[in-house]
Amino acid sequence: MRRLEYRWMILATGFTVLFFNGGSRSALGLMLKPMVDELDWTRSTLSLGATAYMVVSALAMPFVGRLADRYDLRWIMGAGAAVGAVGIGLMSVVSAPWQLFVVYGLVFALGNAGISNPVVSVMTVRWFPDRRGLANSVAVSGNAIGQLVIVGSLAQSLVRFGWRASYAGLGFANLVILAPLVLLAVRSAPARSVAQPGAHPGGQQDASAETVRQASLLTSGQLWLLVGIYAICGFQDFLVATHVVAFALDVGLGTLIAGNLLALMGVMGLLGVLASGYLADLMGPGRPTLLCFVMRIGIFTLILPSQSHASVIVFALLYGFTFLMTAPLTVMFSGNIFGRERMGRISGTISGVHQVSGGLGALVGALAFDIWGSYDRAFALLLALSIVATAGTLLVRDRAIPRVPGLASCCW
Repeated sequence: MRRLEYRWMILATGFTVLFFNGGSRSALGLMLKPMVDELDWTRSTLSLGATAYMVVSALAMPFVGRLADRYDLRWIMGAGAAVGAVGIGLMSVVSAPWQLFVVYGLVFALGNAGISNPVVSVMTVRWFPDRRGLANSVAVSGNAIGQLVIVGSLAQSLVRFGWRASYAGLGFANLVILAPLVLLAVRSAPARSVAQPGAHPGGQQDASAETVRQASLLTSGQLWLLVGIYAICGFQDFLVATHVVAFALDVGLGTLIAGNLLALMGVMGLLGVLASGYLADLMGPGRPTLLCFVMRIGIFTLILPSQSHASVIVFALLYGFTFLMTAPLTVMFSGNIFGRERMGRISGTISGVHQVSGGLGALVGALAFDIWGSYDRAFALLLALSIVATAGTLLVRDRAIPRVPGLASCCW
């Protein structure tokens, strides 16, 4: 298949990878309340498993991003898909907290790191250098559609078969559909742009030059601004995603309606991520990021004074619109500001911070409920963080950082 044709296969594969990734990650939010009820755990205990997942996958992401910059993506993503399938499938036999931490917090986390947004985004940008924002948004929209279809299907399965059978079926689908597809379809880059495995894009560099580049990046205010913004984004995203179904059930919405509410957030996420990519191609990634946090100021302001059924539904749908807006922008910020040669490593690092902070957010939401019996204080914190992130986004420069004299390819 010619390059022009095969890149559409790549885009479809990236979409499918994130379809399964997004749906599988969202499953815990749907299963939280029935698991707590059957296993007689607190929400904090189960949320600690989500926190372990976030931390482990976050630590793995920079390493996986480095591999993505240097080696064949087919084997990196294929291994990730297989390991992740085993992890989510084994959730069906969990009966003790330590098993949750091993199965979900370790196995599933390591697998998902190999098929995460940064890895798929690096592949997509290589094949679509002229439409990075929109193409990457189409791939990332797989998260939203996966959340819609998989969570919607799991909501039906949960009512009929229970959470254990639902997890088993999800793991089986990942193993027999996703893993073979990745091994058959993934190509790291168009043939003429593939670098030799392990080769540095700029050729051999002396050790002192590499040290200067490392120091330049680590002291960059732009990097730390992005880290802070994505830390806030992750904290908000996973607090809401982990607890929105339980929150809806607490205010009296039925199990099927609450589960489908999470799925419908996926539809809104699709609209949001496509809008984000389109705007990023026109104006750079800074503008859609700003839009995301300004919207969140309004969303959290809405839910604090009123938690009627209608308010909860509007809250969930509007937040769903913002949920994936920043996801395709990570690799664009990384490439625009720090250079395309290290997109995988830098975007993986930023996404790793997003994950760690997300795990903290899921835990803070659970603790807020366990201590005070509601999510009100958690929502107030999310409102304050939205204001901070809005201010921080205004300070981000969407252009290359100044180069160290004599080092043409200054980057990490």
